[in-house]
Amino acid sequence: MIIAVYVERVTLDTSSNRFVVILRDDIYNRWLPIVVGPAEAQAIALQLENVTPPRPMTHDLMRNLLESLKVDLAKVVVCELRENTYFATIDFRTNGSEARIDARPSDAIALALRMKAPIFVDEQVMKKAGISEDIDTVEPEMDEEELKGLRVELQKAVKDERYEDAAQIRDKIHELTEKMNPSDFPSENQDENPPESADA
Repeated sequence: MIIAVYVERVTLDTSSNRFVVILRDDIYNRWLPIVVGPAEAQAIALQLENVTPPRPMTHDLMRNLLESLKVDLAKVVVCELRENTYFATIDFRTNGSEARIDARPSDAIALALRMKAPIFVDEQVMKKAGISEDIDTVEPEMDEEELKGLRVELQKAVKDERYEDAAQIRDKIHELTEKMNPSDFPSENQDENPPESADA
């Protein structure tokens, strides 16, 4: 299953000095932080602000080429999280046929914004790496005080825009809740750093 999201903003993680794109899921009050490179962050931010550069940037050129060839961008999907790296696909339609190609999430997002195409995240990716604003979704019977403290720390990290710290705290919460509800969260294979696209 895939979940519709939108780009809420591009921000600078104050704990690591790296750029982060925030994908927002309003239905379940979750958001997904993806670390991107400075060039990709600029490309996404310019489009969010409706700023037109004097000459086409790479993603503008890609849009112009696709439009000149009458190719529609159907959707982009952040489809996988593997070895601390996000992967995405882009679905195209042209002349009655469809095609799918692999892409870095940042490129897929930058292009989707320019072509007004929908953006989705696979539910398993969101479960692994998404951060919920509802800190009371899990009611543990054990380690309640530790979980409570971690949830408070998570909210503070989010408020302070320390997304790398937030990702690490989120992972600790998942580890504890997974012990009590194994079916709720898939197993994770992450380093001490938060997941990031191949951009960084």
